[in-house]
Amino acid sequence: MMEINENKGFKQTEIGPIPEDWEVVKLGEVVYEVPLKERQIIIEKNKYYKRIFTKLYGKGVAIKDIIMGSQISTKIMFIVKKDDFIFSKINIRKGAYGVINNHLDGAVVTSEHPILRARTERLDINFLSLYLLQPNVWNIIKSHAKGFSGKERVKTREFLSLLIPLPPLQEQKNIAYVLSTIQEAIEKTDAVLKATKELKKSLMKHLFTYGPVSIHEIEKVKLKETEIGPIPEDWEVVRLGDLKNKNMLKIQFGFPCGKWNDIGSGIPQLRPFNINEMGYIDLNNLKYIQTDKDISNYLVKKGDIIFNNTNSEELVGKTAYFNHDNKKFVISNHMTIIRVIDERLSAYFIAKYLHKKWYEGYYKIICRRHVNQCSINLARLSNIPIPLPPLPVQQKIAEILSAVDEKIQAEENKKKALQELFKSMLHNLMSGKIRVKDLKWVSNE
Repeated sequence: MMEINENKGFKQTEIGPIPEDWEVVKLGEVVYEVPLKERQIIIEKNKYYKRIFTKLYGKGVAIKDIIMGSQISTKIMFIVKKDDFIFSKINIRKGAYGVINNHLDGAVVTSEHPILRARTERLDINFLSLYLLQPNVWNIIKSHAKGFSGKERVKTREFLSLLIPLPPLQEQKNIAYVLSTIQEAIEKTDAVLKATKELKKSLMKHLFTYGPVSIHEIEKVKLKETEIGPIPEDWEVVRLGDLKNKNMLKIQFGFPCGKWNDIGSGIPQLRPFNINEMGYIDLNNLKYIQTDKDISNYLVKKGDIIFNNTNSEELVGKTAYFNHDNKKFVISNHMTIIRVIDERLSAYFIAKYLHKKWYEGYYKIICRRHVNQCSINLARLSNIPIPLPPLPVQQKIAEILSAVDEKIQAEENKKKALQELFKSMLHNLMSGKIRVKDLKWVSNE
């Protein structure tokens, strides 16, 4: 069982208060630079090399490519080994560093990535890697950068002058264990999320082609060719404008208000960035407007379809189903409300189909291009064809996709909670506010 102990005995240091049994050291006291001549190799034309790079914002080290020596412009590179610590001279100020794992052992880097090793009797290299995840540390490192704007470099000696807190070695390992465990949980949740999102894409393709039947029954479904591809014989193809003309739905463009604030004054206004790439409404970053004009026509209702009519070529056409009913929202003029007013239509079904077309790049084809942005006006929106199965089929498809959406949302919430936990624990463990010096765990080494 994990025991987390709080210790009230702190001392004041150059880097702020730390526990009395911790030290403050220069990084160069606990790591050393590997002489490049020890790792230098001459690139051979007929040999393959695994080149790596450091990702920004503490994302670690990754493979750039596996390439023949004849395709590498430089003649000299340097081999890295397991547990090496490397960083980018240019981008360390943006968290570009990482520890070499088994998979990357034997890869090569240029001299722009100094190679460091921990003095293992004093420092756990994974503790250092986690300590450097803190953006406030990046700011300290940035202050040492010198050179032309955008190309400032941090020299190795400057990096090694960085002051860090140094808990006892076992506590360093315990801190690294706790934080790595949370990181692993985040990675597993992220993997589930990615798999579920890919499943949703495949599922939408299946459902909008064959309907809500199992994969074993698709041969029984009689299809017909249409302008939107094959669909079941008893489905129709209709245009949004046709449904509008038959008073089955309304189309309302948004409210052109250029004055906004982000302090919560007035009515929240949904903008293009409030629809994410999965077709969900994201209320984490809201803008607000104040106006004396009548905005009743621009207020969003639960069950509305929100269509992004103006954006970049890549993002125009994102579509979401609005499922909130506890607050008033207005839409910007870059958004369009499509409101179903006929019981023979499922708004959720239509919203998901329209967003599927965004995945497929359909709106890139039909949009009108302007300077730095694209738009889909009323005429082009009205001309969009959609499949229209009988209402029970629409509802069944909507039910299936809604269940997948709930699963995705649950995993998103789990990931967000884990990320907040990691952020909190990173701060508290690295400052000594939470102690894990007596933690018992089994090493895999």
